[in-house]
Amino acid sequence: MRPAHRTLTTLLLLAFIHSAAPAGGAPTTARQRGPAAPTVAAGADARDREIAARFAPVFHQSLGDDARGDYLTNFDFDGDWRGDNNWDNAGDRKFKLRAYVYYAVSETPTHFLIHYAVFHPRDYKGGAAGALLSGMIREGVKRGGRYDPTGISHGATLAHENDMEGCLVAVAKTGADLAAARVIAVETVAHDRFLRYAPEGERPGADGRVGLEGQRALLYVEPKGHGITARDGGGGGRRKFSDLALLYKFTGRADAPEGTGREEEVVGYDLLPLATTLWPRARGASNETFGKSCDYATLTVSVADARGGRATSRKVKLGQLGCAFSGKVGAENAARPPWAWFDREEREQTLGAWFFDPAATLKRHYGFGDDLSTAYLHAPFIGITRR
Repeated sequence: MRPAHRTLTTLLLLAFIHSAAPAGGAPTTARQRGPAAPTVAAGADARDREIAARFAPVFHQSLGDDARGDYLTNFDFDGDWRGDNNWDNAGDRKFKLRAYVYYAVSETPTHFLIHYAVFHPRDYKGGAAGALLSGMIREGVKRGGRYDPTGISHGATLAHENDMEGCLVAVAKTGADLAAARVIAVETVAHDRFLRYAPEGERPGADGRVGLEGQRALLYVEPKGHGITARDGGGGGRRKFSDLALLYKFTGRADAPEGTGREEEVVGYDLLPLATTLWPRARGASNETFGKSCDYATLTVSVADARGGRATSRKVKLGQLGCAFSGKVGAENAARPPWAWFDREEREQTLGAWFFDPAATLKRHYGFGDDLSTAYLHAPFIGITRR
């Protein structure tokens, strides 16, 4: 039997297994509401954008056989906030796929912690048949409930509508001067794994080194599935460098790729604050953007005293939040925003901690000592804002 036929047979068998499996609990949908998470009063202020712009990464985006599926853009590229029409609209050339990257900034007395999120309208792993096969698996799961005796149904998902992956950049402060600050660690997200990198001269990253262009991390985005790794640092990913690639660099201008096919064509991108785009929709009731919500636990964090006094502890009740974008093609509601990203090898960690409490996460991952404060001066998504 040819490898392609074996793959198809395996996936069909998996779908059949799901269809015969015992029924399980239903997922929580965005129609159910719980306590509201904090609003973000100052999450998109000028200082946050200045910080995010200074350290905005360079993304080497390889292109597959559906180049438009690999152009990074904004969720509402088609003029609406519906998640379940993005797959189709990404194929319509009347919609320009202008280059945007989402961001969020947190700050402690010692560090800036910056999340960047990259959105693509399609994850088209598996080529032309990927969405069809993913849909078959989805239907099998629906009929048989959520029981999965193999534990591999998520990994078998080949394609889905919407895709969001990204990175967390840790920057050591030197006073208020951003030009004197230095990038000390970069964690990327690739298919439910957090991959740990550090620049040359900083503490070793668990998965290798990350190159810098000035103060900007050099990152690689794979075609089709869009997992992100360090471009040249090795480890933790399956790079598929191709002759067709785009270099996305922050310019403050959202360009649309022309599709010339030139190797490493440079495309300028602009930044969008998560605080005023996706976050307000995640906090609402049933909406067209999020097809699933999750009940987030109460988070305990440390709050710094801006005048240098002792840090205090604070409990933040996050409640119900949209945790998966609405999507109907391939695997249903499969793409997630940064507050729903997780590492499949760290299932014991509280959902959302990587986004809401990045300082504690980095301290655990890299073994930082007192040189990295975990008390926040600014963490707008949990109600802490700089004065």
